[in-house]
Order: sequence, then C-alpha cells, then structure tokens
Amino acid sequence: MPRHKGTVSPYCFFVSEQLPELQRRRLPVTCVIDAIPYCSQAWAMLTKEEKMAYAEKARKLSGKKRSQKTVKETCNLAPLVPACPTTKVPCVTFPDASVMSWKNDQAVLVDIFYFLNIYSHGKLPSHCEQRFLPCEIGCVKYSLQDGIMADFHHFIEPEVPPRGFRYHCQAASDATHKIPISGFHLPRTCYAVVLWELLEFVQPARGVWPRFYCRSNDRFRISWCLNRMASITAIGIESHLELLDVEDLVIELHQKKYQKEPSKTWVCRELDAFLWDFSSNTRCKWHEENDILCCALASCKKIVYCISKSLASAYGVSLTAAHLPLQDLDNGESTNTKMVILDAGRFQNMKAEGLACDRYFASPSQHQEFVPSNCDSPCGVKTCSLYGTSTMRGRGITRLLKSASDLTKSFSN
Repeated sequence: MPRHKGTVSPYCFFVSEQLPELQRRRLPVTCVIDAIPYCSQAWAMLTKEEKMAYAEKARKLSGKKRSQKTVKETCNLAPLVPACPTTKVPCVTFPDASVMSWKNDQAVLVDIFYFLNIYSHGKLPSHCEQRFLPCEIGCVKYSLQDGIMADFHHFIEPEVPPRGFRYHCQAASDATHKIPISGFHLPRTCYAVVLWELLEFVQPARGVWPRFYCRSNDRFRISWCLNRMASITAIGIESHLELLDVEDLVIELHQKKYQKEPSKTWVCRELDAFLWDFSSNTRCKWHEENDILCCALASCKKIVYCISKSLASAYGVSLTAAHLPLQDLDNGESTNTKMVILDAGRFQNMKAEGLACDRYFASPSQHQEFVPSNCDSPCGVKTCSLYGTSTMRGRGITRLLKSASDLTKSFSN
C-alpha cells in the first residue's frame, strides 16, 4: 500500500547513512541523490534482518515528522543523523554505460528495460504554468528472458487545478482513467515519496542510470510530470533520467535479430493492439474492480505483452505467465491482436443469448449486407416488404425486392 505523507523509506534512510562514508572516500557526492547509484549494490547485499532494522529506524523517524515540509527536508542535501555505526559500502565495480551494448542475442535477452507511464488530470493550455496534474504512475521492469520481473504503481496526490480549470480537468479524467481530483477513497502519495520509491525500484548502478521507455505520443507528458515533481521536491533527478521511445526500441530489437528494420507504422499498429485490455493481472486493483480500461500500469504491461508476443519466439524464449497473461498462452500464435478477449464469461453468455434471440425474431432484412451505392440511387431509403420495414443502401434495395419477387413466385407455383 502506498506510504502516507511524511514517511521515509528504509532505502532513503540507508543512503543517508552512507553519505558521510562516501564523501570520506572522496567520491563525487554532495547530496543524497548523488549517493543513490553508489548504494544500490550495498543495499541489495544486506540481509533481510538488516533491512528490517532500517525499516524500523525509518518508521520511528517518520513518526516524529509527518508534514510535507519534513519529507522535502529529508530529500534535501543534509544527511540524516545515523542511529548506528556506519556500514561499510562494499567496493563493487560496475560496467560502464558504453560497454552495455548488445554484442549478441544473449545480451539482448538479459538486458533490463523499464517501461514508464504517468497519467494526468487532462492537459492544460500552454499559457498555464501547470500543463499537467500527475495523478497516477506505473512502471514495469522487464527482460525478454524473464518477462515482467517487478512492477511499480502509485496514485499521486495531485496539485490544485488552476482557477477556472477544475471542470476541464475532471472531465478529461472521466473520459479516460476516471480518477477523481478530490474525494478519492484510496490513499495517494506525495511527489517526494513517489520519486524516492521510483529510485528505490530501479536501484541505479554506480554511474549507470536505467533507461525508461514510453510511447512517443506520451513522452512530452511523462517528461513534464517527472520534471515537475522533481523541481517541487528538490530531488535533482531531471538530468539523470533518460526517457526514450519504445517504438525505437522495438525497431532496434527487430533489426538486431532479422537484420531488417520494420516500418514504424507497423510497430505502432502492433503496440496499439487492444487484445489485453480485459486480461487479468494487467490493470491495477482499483481499475480492475471498476472495469476501467485506462490504467498507467496496464499501459506498461501491454507494451511488454506486445514485445513478448512478437520477439520471444524469435530469440528462442519460451513464453510464461511473466511474458503474457495465462489465458493468452493457450491461444498460441493464432491470436488476433485486434480482437478483445473478455475475462468475464457473463458478457459472452449475454451476447450469445442475445444473438440467438435476434436470429429467432429478426427479419431477413436485418441480415442484408450494406453495399455502397455507385449509382444515383438514394442511400438509406426505407422500403416495405413482406417482412416489414428495412433500411438499405443502394443496390441492397434491388436485391431485397428481387428476393421478395422470387419468394412470391415460389408460393404461386
């Protein structure tokens, strides 16, 4: 469950404790944000008991400081006062960014990608200082070999909409993700905690920050929201985050394997597939329970599903539940990505019953095909037949009259 305002994560407390030791070793760190890449490996090497100890220290500190102002101070330059002797940071060598290129297929399989999306309460005009109001964030950690390794999701505490734009923002929300601006019953997380936990989720290595991927048409909104949250909370991550287009990533993966670059139109069409809109374990719990399609976490997972479906077999990877939803694994390669599969059987049963009823009571005119008219005959003309009134287009009327005439002849014979 998301942390409330004024809380400090155990990882944040751990990094703050290591800051004096890192400065003593004359590493280029001046604040907590600079120390994060140097502490991720040391944090991963801690035992479960040691992490629980830091969690307890963070809980006690958060109990004394509950205001939003204190959260900002926690993320500021000054380190927290250590409550125990400083733990030595292990000297671990990390690969340089230039070395992390795909030398072979195995390098592609083990490479880790982060897919990110941030939803907003609409988009405000360019003359407004607040172009967006971040309200939901989703991120997925993925590799071709292991599929979805972890996911990250938060509802964000939004800022107050500019005067006169509250209805505009709420209307935009109602048309998409349906997250209310106010009166939301689920806990929301402030900017500072969201960014800290996002950094804890990716755990950047020393000198190598992970690359985030998003859809090209969402890139401006996501970048603006990240910079906005970072500027308000004084967490200087703007220069460290690298936001790239997922379309370029898919093209690069195809080119690496097939030595042939697919068209960007084809890639966009594949990523636009709505096959997994209703798949289980795709949306967050709230969007799933309320049957709402637009979800920041779901948008990231659907990108993963598309990449897994189109590239896993080419790289010799066996699809698992971490690559695709379970119900789609049984369908194999014959699945049409433009077909919606409903998890709830009641919708399919209702549709089947409705079709059976329609076939029994419907007139043959309802099964006629609408054919565009290439002549001067009027379209949409209503005609009366033995079976009632029907609305046909162009030559469809001629076929209907001919079928009625043939039926009359058969009765007379």
